Amino acid sequence: MIDLLVVGDANPDVLVSGAPETPPAGQAETLVDSGTLALGGSAAIVACGAARLGLSTALAATVGRDAAGDFVLDTLRAAGVDVGACVRHETLPTALTVCLNRADGDRAILTAPGCLPAFDAAQVPEVSARHVHAASYFLQPRLAAGLPGLLERFRSTGASTSLDTNDDPAGEWRLAPGLLAACDFVLPNEAEALALAGALTGDPVSALPVALTRLAAAGPVPVVKRGGDGAVARHEDTDVTARGPRVTPVDTVGAGDGFDAGFLAGWLAKGDLAEALAWACACGALSTRAAGGTAAQPTRAEAEPAAAKIQITREPV
Repeated sequence: MIDLLVVGDANPDVLVSGAPETPPAGQAETLVDSGTLALGGSAAIVACGAARLGLSTALAATVGRDAAGDFVLDTLRAAGVDVGACVRHETLPTALTVCLNRADGDRAILTAPGCLPAFDAAQVPEVSARHVHAASYFLQPRLAAGLPGLLERFRSTGASTSLDTNDDPAGEWRLAPGLLAACDFVLPNEAEALALAGALTGDPVSALPVALTRLAAAGPVPVVKRGGDGAVARHEDTDVTARGPRVTPVDTVGAGDGFDAGFLAGWLAKGDLAEALAWACACGALSTRAAGGTAAQPTRAEAEPAAAKIQITREPV
């Protein structure tokens, strides 16, 4: 049995810093501060982060039979991730993302989905795992359609489950019936939490406490990332909040995925929500020390003292 199976996207990221907000056309060549080729895809970054923390980790994803696919699989193997559940599409290319990073920490994300929409839940093999995590729901419609059944299948074998939908390019935020009920945890950022909660009933949500209530009522424990303000989770009648550490980031790409990896490592270690939140905030913050989602992901020895400094509070709802 492995600790963690991650299901979702994997692709190269091209990270560009110092680009103008609207690059000039007319074949003008614009010089930028830096460019980095890195492993991308929320699922792939979570898998690498979990492996770095010592979890036995496998990734189920699809890449093309191209140089980009070779880069993705080689990088995952080097990180200690089992890629035996990854499939290679015979005709479609590997997905590719370009991130235009701004000095204020914001970024524009351009993604060519390539073979991602062709990935099917039926391609995920039978694996014995303690936990199954799914990512980038809205980029993979065929996987999305079968995800409730897939997660329930793993739950029937005793695995716990989680979902990080990431952004919805269509802005609709509709989830398959029964998906949230098949998840033990859902791990959005604050903007995603508001959008997902609004889509559940068709009524817009502007307040995080309301979003937490709606998401929790659908079944999972909502764990909401709040960037430099930490994170909050709603469990039964209590909000568990984690704050710190404050860092000056080099690059925030993949910080939310580092958070997910830390949360899952913390949860699988002791099954304690507060400890999982502390590990999540520590790992998310430490991952911003270098460009790209995986270059600065912490080891367990690095994450443990940082997690011990996270402030945890509990407040009845």
